Amino acid sequence: MAGEIKALVVAEHDNASVRRATLNTVTAASKLGGDVHVLVAGAGSSGAATAAAAIGGVGKVLHAESDVFAHGLAENVAAQVLALAPAYTHILFAATASGKNVAPRVAAKLDVGQISDIIKVDSPDTFERPIYAGNAIATVQSLDAVKVITVRTTGFDPAPASGGSAAVENVTPVADSGKSSFVGSEIAKNDRPELTSAKIIVSGGRALGSSDKFNAVLTPLADKLGAALGASRAAVDAGYAPNDWQVGQTGKIVAPQLYIAAGISGAIQHLAGMKDSKVIVAINKDEEAPIFSVADYGLVQDLFTAVPELVAAL
Repeated sequence: MAGEIKALVVAEHDNASVRRATLNTVTAASKLGGDVHVLVAGAGSSGAATAAAAIGGVGKVLHAESDVFAHGLAENVAAQVLALAPAYTHILFAATASGKNVAPRVAAKLDVGQISDIIKVDSPDTFERPIYAGNAIATVQSLDAVKVITVRTTGFDPAPASGGSAAVENVTPVADSGKSSFVGSEIAKNDRPELTSAKIIVSGGRALGSSDKFNAVLTPLADKLGAALGASRAAVDAGYAPNDWQVGQTGKIVAPQLYIAAGISGAIQHLAGMKDSKVIVAINKDEEAPIFSVADYGLVQDLFTAVPELVAAL
């Protein structure tokens, strides 16, 4: 059966380079045991196509170059995937905002069930995915002719970004669907590492009490460690931190080398977003806080005392 398997990974990129989430998705695709191809649909995206060709394990890069892909509009990207779909048994997306926008459109048009948020490939038709905020793992088998899959990137190591030598094949781009148009964007400026790819994350919870205290207490620690800043949903809802810092089931799923949780009690939804971190450090004055159940190191202390002491010691 392995010889019949052909997987298409839909790359996420900025036209110049490929985003890290794509590397994790390539690893998931390689577990299927067949050929792995990558689609780069973009405008002025030859740099991204070259980068995709260098990824270890990729057999071919399909490059669709057109202005209709300039802003990654889901309708146009989905149409391009559908144009290529007949040649593939599996179509994989990262389970990011972009992937979750395109994948359901592709699955619906192909009239197949989407397999969401997989963390393990058991066989070409059987996958594991978390349910109940990660408290249980469901094993899902699909008998659909084409499997449309989103990949939880924290479940797979990234494929090597260099060392591959895949051929780049230009494919005919689809026409503009005319169903949507790009109006504008407001991009949050951030000098820190991107939350989903950061090696170290310092996260704060509602216990910080205000946005001023959030910044005053956690920013020095993040600066010392070269870390990204994160927040619990409670802290975001209270206005202490921006939405794009939210870690958890309804925020971003992260798995850094080091996750420091300051003043976060550890609601199940938050734990679902960070419990795969390699080392978890929890600082909370409530020794019964659920966060300690997943922490490798726990400090029962007031964060307003502990965090400045930690900064001074670094």
